[in-house]
Amino acid sequence: MTTKARSPVTAGSIVVPYGHVVGNEKWRGSEISQRLQGKIKLIFEDGLGLVDFHLSNKTCILYISEADLVAGDEFKRRLVRFRNASSLGGIVIVERTQISDQYFLAVQKLVVLELGMVLLPVANQGEASQLIIQLVREQSKDRSSNPFLHKQCSQLAEASVFRTVQQIPGVGKTKALLLLQQFGSIHRLCNASVKELEPVVGQTVAQQIYTFFTLCS
Repeated sequence: MTTKARSPVTAGSIVVPYGHVVGNEKWRGSEISQRLQGKIKLIFEDGLGLVDFHLSNKTCILYISEADLVAGDEFKRRLVRFRNASSLGGIVIVERTQISDQYFLAVQKLVVLELGMVLLPVANQGEASQLIIQLVREQSKDRSSNPFLHKQCSQLAEASVFRTVQQIPGVGKTKALLLLQQFGSIHRLCNASVKELEPVVGQTVAQQIYTFFTLCS
């Protein structure tokens, strides 16, 4: 059952009760909220601003729908405002469908490379609800008895970067792995010159990677 939150809003963030998710009021009655009912304790709160769901005091979800992608650049401005104004760990869930697929590469560039956030694609709200349930169960584990929780969150971010690098023309899985091993971080890879890239992937792909990151900036 969904109830109104009693938790106070503090310093622009929400206090999330243990084992709960605090959702933006606009999601009440949505497919996501209906599918979450009975699986997790969902509380609705007004005034969450740019955030769609708070999973904990430190982690939140921003949801980008197919309609958001098709409508234009407003979702980009929203993500940038969030990153500039918040210290929360933001996870971006984006609907990747046949209609929105043409926009997905640009979203990857913005979210993963420019903003340094985790990007998780889903097919629809039903799939998103399953993902949220999985994330909540990880967040709810007692950190004192789960020393691997930080590692799991880190791996989630690394996987998001890895998938993005694979999307660069001519790269693929093997070269993406070599690039990340060689340069150590996405920041160093973004700023690598063609000459620095050539020994790893060859001249042609090196130029494609350099062009890719130049267009991102």
